[in-house]
Amino acid sequence: MTKNIFHYGEDELNAGLALDICHNRIEGIITPSAREKIRKSRYAVESIVKSQKIVYGINTGFGPLCTTMINEHDTKKLQYNLLMSHSVGVGEPVSPEISKLMMILKVHSLAKGFSGISIDTIERIIWHINHDVIPVVPCQGSVGASGDLAPLAHLFLPLIGMGKVYFKGEELPASDVLDIFNLKPVELGPKEGLALINGTQFMLAHAVLILERFQNCLDHADIISAMNLEAMMGSVKSFDEGLNGLRPYPGNQYVASRMRTLLKDSEIVKSHENCHRVQDPYSLRCIPQVHGASRDAWLHLKEMAKIEMNSVTDNPVIFDEEKTISGGNFHGQPIALPMDYVALATAETGNISDRRIYLSLTETIPGLPKLLMRKTGLNSGFMILQYTSAALVSENKSLCFPASADSIPTSLGQEDHVSMGSISGRKALQIVGNLEKILAIELLTASQGFEYRKPLKSGILVDKCHNFIRSKIDFADNDRLFSPDIEEALNIIQSKEMIKLINHYASEQGINFKNESHEVFGIY
Repeated sequence: MTKNIFHYGEDELNAGLALDICHNRIEGIITPSAREKIRKSRYAVESIVKSQKIVYGINTGFGPLCTTMINEHDTKKLQYNLLMSHSVGVGEPVSPEISKLMMILKVHSLAKGFSGISIDTIERIIWHINHDVIPVVPCQGSVGASGDLAPLAHLFLPLIGMGKVYFKGEELPASDVLDIFNLKPVELGPKEGLALINGTQFMLAHAVLILERFQNCLDHADIISAMNLEAMMGSVKSFDEGLNGLRPYPGNQYVASRMRTLLKDSEIVKSHENCHRVQDPYSLRCIPQVHGASRDAWLHLKEMAKIEMNSVTDNPVIFDEEKTISGGNFHGQPIALPMDYVALATAETGNISDRRIYLSLTETIPGLPKLLMRKTGLNSGFMILQYTSAALVSENKSLCFPASADSIPTSLGQEDHVSMGSISGRKALQIVGNLEKILAIELLTASQGFEYRKPLKSGILVDKCHNFIRSKIDFADNDRLFSPDIEEALNIIQSKEMIKLINHYASEQGINFKNESHEVFGIY
């Protein structure tokens, strides 16, 4: 890959690169060699049509109509009917970011040269990406096989001048935006409509965002829990390298290493190293095991999503004029299962965070006032913030039922087992959003409790983070409107400012906080 250029169909795509293209940090292009592969595949389709050889989706109907022959004259009309008839999605539109990711992922798959689509059609999709003319796609309607039919049909309606798009902050008819640019709708040829709507790009776009946002949550969870552990005078013995080496899960070891780095040279830790407390509650003692297990679930999704991103997932697959196979590469099960797994891992990260929030509010921690405020009674302190985290944790539990455990036959029984992967992705992303809010609340309680340990200092990285939080959110001596504090804490997490700050500082000081031996836990 040339710097700031991604070669569709040839370079290896991952979640980080997909997001870089989506946010216009990298440009995606089609190379001459990729064009040649696309051209050969397209020529094979045209030859099949002329020879009247029977091939599913090229000169037959779809699904249960696979035995219905379509004459050469009607093969183009068939593709338009396909896009229109399959555009039956319902519900609120997905974000423009997800729609744009869908197009990027689809172009990469099509550019591998096994889909029989024309270069003109691919270039029009790239035009949409580069000009941020983003199709409006309803969030509901896909069962995850034959891939994401309804969402992808809506995604590509604008190619034929139908549907709606987001453009410069407005939602407009696609035909109006094409007129602005003096462009005509694309003329789809045989097989092109089917190549566009078969595939897993809807659920895969969700996986890309889940990977980014859940990794960010996990990075914050380590820092916030370290601050909370300091506030509650917790032990660092459970992060011992030798101890965690006896059970060498990658995530476990990674988190334990981060906790040791965060708490290195802490005056707070040293102040109670000879105390009589034998062991901490699990929400403190088992941070490496719980956060680490969630890291491992994240890693599994990363590995599966990377394979999916670099695969051909439409149908039929065109090898050449003599070899076309109608198979099952569009089935979403390989990506649906790990998204359900990550949904559970995300919920558990929120669950243990809520337990730490609750623990910090009790009177069992020496030096911490009940509800984290000196004058309670008149003041409720941080009591009700934990109600909110409890509600979010409970909601996440209700969302954890695996969508991929269900299958409802469709297409008159032709598609008799489906993945429901689109629902897996939507639910997991919703759980991640709830986790961000739970961590925002723990950030507030941890920074409040940490204040009571002054003038003692923690490790330099934790102190840096606490100072950053205090530059945004003041210590609470009395009750106040906490809703703006929660919003500010949520912004700290979603903006990644604190993570960038301490990563940069650690790098400057030669502190191995990112732990390069475990770089596998990055989205690139």
